Amino acid sequence: MLNMGADPEPKIYRRDKHGIARNSISRSALKVCEILRSHGHAAYIVGGAVRDLLLGVVPKDYDVATDAHPDEVHRLFRRSHLIGRRFKLVHVLFGSETVEVSTFRAGEGGEADEHGRLLRDNVYGTRVQDAARRDFTANALYYDPHDETVLDYHGGYADVRKKTMRIIGDPRLRFREDPVRMLRAVRFAAKLGFSIDPKTRSPIRELADLLENVPAARLFEEMLKLLLSGHSAACLAQLRKEGLHHGLLPLLDVIVEQPLRERFLRLALEQTDTRIQGGKSVSPAFLFAALLWHEVLAAWKVNESKDMRSIPALYLAMDQVLDAQTDKLSIPRRLTTTMKEIWALQPRLEQRSGKRAFVLLTHPRFRAGYDFMLLRAESGEVPMELANWWTRFQDAELEERNAMLVPDTAPKKKARRRRKSKAGAAPEAAPVQDQVDN
Repeated sequence: MLNMGADPEPKIYRRDKHGIARNSISRSALKVCEILRSHGHAAYIVGGAVRDLLLGVVPKDYDVATDAHPDEVHRLFRRSHLIGRRFKLVHVLFGSETVEVSTFRAGEGGEADEHGRLLRDNVYGTRVQDAARRDFTANALYYDPHDETVLDYHGGYADVRKKTMRIIGDPRLRFREDPVRMLRAVRFAAKLGFSIDPKTRSPIRELADLLENVPAARLFEEMLKLLLSGHSAACLAQLRKEGLHHGLLPLLDVIVEQPLRERFLRLALEQTDTRIQGGKSVSPAFLFAALLWHEVLAAWKVNESKDMRSIPALYLAMDQVLDAQTDKLSIPRRLTTTMKEIWALQPRLEQRSGKRAFVLLTHPRFRAGYDFMLLRAESGEVPMELANWWTRFQDAELEERNAMLVPDTAPKKKARRRRKSKAGAAPEAAPVQDQVDN
């Protein structure tokens, strides 16, 4: 970590300079700082919230940094709970809002692996040390609600004004300590419309392979933030530009070579960004299903070419793709289950005869499967006529639905003859497992 030597003095920006008004800040975050201060502790609003306020953006959440230890913070707030095993944080609850409170952390005393990645960084420290161990200058600003000043140790105020993402300290050392910082640089730059400082950007492509040493669960968490940032299309484009896409998602490795995939992915990302920017909810499972769909399609075709029946071939393809992805991104089971349901509905949506269409309307994932099929139609993968048919069918009255059904042209299966008993009367009943009472 960084060794700062003598404690530097921060640059102090007053309200007439930074322009952040107290009434633009969450009352909950202000209350946390006020209570901590009333008990003799220092307390500052920190990180992305300060950066966003300087940019005139409403922060999504608020973090507070203090010299109080987690147990002390926890005792001061009745509606709070401790989280984290190695480095404890406190979540203070105000209705639906949560303010995360962290204790100042030191920049030294951590344990690293052979690649330089920090495994433990759990030592409490001073405000100066806390600022030094943060990743980017734009995220290392401290707002003091008491006197409405912004404290800046690393030139973050100027970098925000210049819209520049610059890492604190030696980029190679800081990226080795935590390779996820490379992904964060891309996410922040794309989301905020910032450029990446040339010295910060320089080693990224060279060090990209370090992401292979990051735990899959942490990579998934960071990729989810990136994809749900409201600027996912720009983020993925920046990932490609910096050479960070390889291995994270198989689709991104080959997208340029297959234009149909590119159109499908672009539509999925644009729709996701539009919904998030409009304040609407999105389904991570739907988005990951879209990102990996063409991998499933490719594996499905390979399986069918081995004389495997279509539906078993599809289910095997799903498992193959998700198993291959597990090494890179630890996608939770709650998402993969929904992803499989969305994928499995695609061939069923092509069946528009008899009772099958009616039964499909009652499927709990019908809407997600239908929306996914619309995406496929818009990208040219399936006929738009199919999408239009389902759009009409689900809103039509019963009589119209019956008239819309497509004749079943599939060859009829021969009915199985039921084996009769020796007396030639009723068929033999299926054997029932004996019940044993002990």
